[in-house]
Amino acid sequence: MRLAVILVHYHTPELVAAAVEALRADLAGTGLEVEWLLVDNGSDEAGRDLLAALPVQRIDPGRNLGYAGGVNLGAARSTAEVMILMNPDVIVQPGCVPALLDALEAGAAVAGPRFWWDRGRRLLQPPSELRTRREELARVLAGKSPAWAERARRRWRRHARWHWEAREPLPSFSLSGSLLALRRSAWEAVGPFDEGYRLYFEETDWLLRAERRGLAGRYVPAAGAVHLYSRSADREPRAAGWFEESARRFRRRWYGPRFTGLLEGLDRRLPRRGITAPSGIPEGGLRLPAEPAAYPLWVEVSPNPLGFPAAAERIAAPPDGPWNLPAEILERVPAAGLTVRVAA
Repeated sequence: MRLAVILVHYHTPELVAAAVEALRADLAGTGLEVEWLLVDNGSDEAGRDLLAALPVQRIDPGRNLGYAGGVNLGAARSTAEVMILMNPDVIVQPGCVPALLDALEAGAAVAGPRFWWDRGRRLLQPPSELRTRREELARVLAGKSPAWAERARRRWRRHARWHWEAREPLPSFSLSGSLLALRRSAWEAVGPFDEGYRLYFEETDWLLRAERRGLAGRYVPAAGAVHLYSRSADREPRAAGWFEESARRFRRRWYGPRFTGLLEGLDRRLPRRGITAPSGIPEGGLRLPAEPAAYPLWVEVSPNPLGFPAAAERIAAPPDGPWNLPAEILERVPAAGLTVRVAA
């Protein structure tokens, strides 16, 4: 089996170096023939010097193609039977890539790993949200009242925990474009990423196209990776605007202009009642119940005031002291902007 590792980066050479180091360690001893392709959407001179020292083929498109365009260019430069498509802000854990390749060998067309937010692997990152008209409507209504928000959180928890508590590969297309393993045959059947998405939703669109074709998607819990969430997007000041553009493009494509207009009209017209700003983590940490009967429970952490999607840690027994985020996350994310909930 020949494997192509396709990384797309934008002014993140130090993240690329760490990602390549982890991948090389994971692939050592597998006997795979590996093509290392790095699409450089943007680097300064110092960044290019760092990348030149890496054992990868650097592809310079001459401009920022976006993630979709970068992936498409990398895929076009390779003829490998299997591809890993990856952001540079991902650190694979030992056994990640072999477990994903095993899922492909077992019949999956595309597979994705279990993601952690921190290197200590305390907080699980959520699977991608379900994308249906019903779920889109629920998200809009959740922003209008606490009762609707609680209903939406319960639905989201069932979806997230089904993935988090899995011990074997699950049939799922709720995968993250931060790291996807897929067969060349699936890529050719579905087609390339849609470059009309400047950033975000390109993999969601591709995965829905794959699902509609009847291909098999797998969430692989034995494949672990740490996603240093938003480290790439944080360096692009236009990222938030691009997210909104891409979300609207996605809704219009998959649900039609009429339903998209309905959602936008509801969002404008319905009053927002009782939704408060993120409360943050209390100074000194979050105090959890002392009674053993209250466990296990989950601590959910989200930048969204609605509390979902969220990263979460499962707590099996009363801790010795207050709960807090891992130090490495506190260094990257302002705790005051987070919503924290404890859920059974």
